[in-house]
Amino acid sequence: MPANPPPNMPRITPYLYYEDVAGALDWLTRAFGFRERMRIPGPEGKIAHAEMELADGVIMMGHPGPEYRNPKRLGQTTQNVYVYVDGVDEHFRRAKQAGAKILHEPQDQFYGDRRYGVEDPEGHQWYFAQHVHDVAPEDLKRLAQQQH
Repeated sequence: MPANPPPNMPRITPYLYYEDVAGALDWLTRAFGFRERMRIPGPEGKIAHAEMELADGVIMMGHPGPEYRNPKRLGQTTQNVYVYVDGVDEHFRRAKQAGAKILHEPQDQFYGDRRYGVEDPEGHQWYFAQHVHDVAPEDLKRLAQQQH
């Protein structure tokens, strides 16, 4: 019986829609340090499906057809992707240099992460974080209420 999930695949994996998958592969490599691990060609020379990884994380992407809408085509964001990285401030500089639209500069959060937010060229929002201190679960509710 085959492994479920398959080897080197996490149980939960975001699948993002891109109109220009080849461009996304290049940009995500340059801006975020992701590594391409698979590319499946589709009709008309476009990429139908691709996968990228960062450490033990995986994202899938594709351009399945005109009936699917990415944030760029929708004109709004419906989700974001939260990614833990080492050296979040250096990661931020890399993303900014690659032309990422900055949503939030790196900042320490009450829940123990230092994070920043960016938008990629097709409107997907990404939050990159580094866990910098532990917060006891019993303190999270109180700290969250102090934020509002």
